[in-house]
Amino acid sequence: MFTGLIEDLGTVRELRKGADSVRLAVATRIPMSDLELGESIAVNGICLTMVTFGGGMFSADVSPETLERTNLGELVPGAAVNLERALRLSDRLGGHLVSGHVDAVATITERRQDRNAIRFTFRQAAAVNRFVVEKGSVAIDGISLTVNEVSGESFSVAVIPHTLAMTTLKEKGAGSRVNIETDIIGKYVERLLRGAETGAEKKPLDLDFLAKHGFL
Repeated sequence: MFTGLIEDLGTVRELRKGADSVRLAVATRIPMSDLELGESIAVNGICLTMVTFGGGMFSADVSPETLERTNLGELVPGAAVNLERALRLSDRLGGHLVSGHVDAVATITERRQDRNAIRFTFRQAAAVNRFVVEKGSVAIDGISLTVNEVSGESFSVAVIPHTLAMTTLKEKGAGSRVNIETDIIGKYVERLLRGAETGAEKKPLDLDFLAKHGFL
């Protein structure tokens, strides 16, 4: 799990594509003494496993599923990426709970100045956008942000100067594609309310179900 608070802006050194696999190498200012082989690290909001590290750089293997569901395959050497190590249970939860499992890739449709902030508007499939809630949380390329407005297939966020300066959003504009992870709690609640298939029987979590099992 992660919080969506970016620790470092890394730099892609290599994205080596083989017949059946891809390996990503990233340079970082995160101290090598703080890293462990096999630990999780979020790269632009994508949870990856560190397979090598040293000399100010780490590498991770990337699965075909990850390439298909994210914008990672669009990275080129020299590109900046948002980095965050996994959350410790003793850490402050300054952002929100982020799993590192990307739901979709959204496209920025507008970037404009909004007083002291930059307002970004994003477009994505309605099936994913229904999990985005006004004043709720969303992870954009791994950055925890608060949703300002939601409408149909779009939503917007306001990014303060500090967040802009410390993340890849400073380089993004209309047409840029970003990884989106909606609020994990909302997805689980929706699943419970919709009910789970058990053979031919469907048991939704509704008031009757709660009353029958002593919750009301």
